[in-house]
This record gives sequence, C-alpha cells and structure tokens, in this order.
Amino acid sequence: MAMLNERSIHVTQSDMERLRALIVATSAGLRGDNRDRPYLATLTSELDRAVVIGPEDVPPDVVTMNSRIRLRDGRRTWVMSLVFPENADPEEGSISVLAPLGAALLGCRVGQHVTFRVPGGAERSCDILSVLYQPEAAGDMHL
Repeated sequence: MAMLNERSIHVTQSDMERLRALIVATSAGLRGDNRDRPYLATLTSELDRAVVIGPEDVPPDVVTMNSRIRLRDGRRTWVMSLVFPENADPEEGSISVLAPLGAALLGCRVGQHVTFRVPGGAERSCDILSVLYQPEAAGDMHL
C-alpha cells in the first residue's frame, strides 16, 4: 500500500475518469497484465481520498498524469514521467500510475515526502523536488 502524509491529493476530472476506467478494465482482465493487479487497490485508495479539481485549478506544483518530475531518495536524484500503463517504459524514465511509486506520487505536491512499498514488501521513500512539466500548467490538456 502507498502511504503518504495524510494531506489531500489533487486530481483532475479527466484523469479521475481515465484512472477509474483503467482500474475497472485492469481488474476485469481487459487491459494491462496480471503484474498490475496487486496495485489496483493502492491506486483505488489514492483516488478515493483525492480532491477532484478542474484542469485550470491545478496548482503547477502538483503531480498529474503525464507530469515530468524530479525526485530524490536520499542516495540519488532522478527525473521521471508519470504515465498510463501502456506508455510506461522504465528505461525511458516513464513509470506507470499502477506501479507503487506511480500511485503514491499522483496528486502530490513539490516538497512532499512520499513513502511506498515496492514488490516484495520493502518500504521506500522519496521527496518530490520539482515538477518540470505538467500538462495542465503547459496548456496541453488531454481528454
């Protein structure tokens, strides 16, 4: 399960709709692969506590779908993009929203410390240093 500071997270209406549809399709076996199924509950719980806002109301320091962010885990700093599973490519720095880290980052803000469990149960954490690109702030809306 992803564990975050008990702050609310912000998700756009279009991201919420696409993510809820992704959860339904993946849990029904219509989309994704079986590796994603254990993480559906994590994403569901994140969405259940999210505040839904319009794309024009998303603060520019919030991690939304397709955002490119800089993270630090104490040992290293890296840049990654939060994407839908079909666009995930870890070698290119794109992580699925169904991955433990992806689900934990969704809707969080710059400066937040995020804790999540990796496959195998080990707990990891990282800090969100900056949002380098956010579709809503850039005016690149995706519906």
